[in-house]
Amino acid sequence: MKPTSKANLTNVNDYIAAQPKPTRLALAQVRRAIRKALPKAEEVISYKMPACKLNGRIVVYFAGWKKHYSLYPAGERLLAAFKDELAPFKVSKGTIRFPLSEPVPGRLIERLAKFRAREANNAKNQD
Repeated sequence: MKPTSKANLTNVNDYIAAQPKPTRLALAQVRRAIRKALPKAEEVISYKMPACKLNGRIVVYFAGWKKHYSLYPAGERLLAAFKDELAPFKVSKGTIRFPLSEPVPGRLIERLAKFRAREANNAKNQD
């Protein structure tokens, strides 16, 4: 399959399908983990990346890259709560990078997504 420009992607299926095979396989697992954690979330493309929305707010983004895939946003509370579990991964500027060369940590991703959903819900309640 010829890669599609990220600018032309309008849904998560197309985004994942446009990735090279290793990235595509990892992102499919990431997507499953997020869907399991957030079964009521709406999938959208935002900032040219797949994202999941709950109650009108984006909870988590994920994206594929050449040698890794990433989850966003990773705020201070999330990083502190998962400090030990995230130690093996590269974390910077609100991004958690997972290498494509390692198995997808599905349970960890589920827990991260649930944590982000709680954060988003708390922020909504403070509005």
